[in-house]
Amino acid sequence: MTSSLIALLATTVEALPEEAVQAVTQGAAAAGEAASFNLWDLVIKASLPVQFIMALLVIASITSWIIIFRKWKVIRRARAEADHFEERFWSGAELSKLYAGTTERNRAMGGLEAIFEAGFREFNRIRQRRGVDARAQLEGAQRAMRATGSRELDGLEHNLELLANIGSTSPYIGLVGTVFGIMVTMHSLVSASKQVGIADVAPGISEALLATAMGLFVAIPAVWAYNRFATGVERLAVRYDAFSEEFSSILQRQAHLDE
Repeated sequence: MTSSLIALLATTVEALPEEAVQAVTQGAAAAGEAASFNLWDLVIKASLPVQFIMALLVIASITSWIIIFRKWKVIRRARAEADHFEERFWSGAELSKLYAGTTERNRAMGGLEAIFEAGFREFNRIRQRRGVDARAQLEGAQRAMRATGSRELDGLEHNLELLANIGSTSPYIGLVGTVFGIMVTMHSLVSASKQVGIADVAPGISEALLATAMGLFVAIPAVWAYNRFATGVERLAVRYDAFSEEFSSILQRQAHLDE
């Protein structure tokens, strides 16, 4: 046993062949170069179709974020204005004084205030006619409030369709970039005469997958914002309809009192 161990220790270790050493060295260098890739390098070295799709996704992302910030401000202001006007409306103030206050202000009206102003203005206009019954007065005011409410909701929904389109199409646009990237990579590898490995395939596959990732990063905020804003607009629409019904009841009682 002891002699066997001595013989094993005395055995010299043969050196690796030179070809194997070069292969290991080249593999380590290729792995180091692959690890040094960053996103900017992938974008710069991407093929022209993939770069075009990436630029399209960047434009879509900037557009969606502009819509998101603007729509957030518009809906927040509409909620605040609705709260403020409802507080004034149900405080017990006379309708004529409240109407005079809305028309005397040198500013654009919106939301519940615009619905109130349109309904009360039409109600007073029809009431001044002779021989017009209370039903006609109420119907005229209701038509005016519905028309104004529709215009207000249309303004709140402006650009929501574009936001929904960006959110729904961005992943597919990114997928198109992925397909182009893989096609270009495979074509270049097939046309190459040398033997290829993972290090040669990785950059092309990475730029292709980057297009898909960009599509998802564009789509996720757009879809989330669209769902949130659509819910906010729907709640405001319910508030507008409820106020129109309540105000119609008040106008109906006033019309019967005038008879």
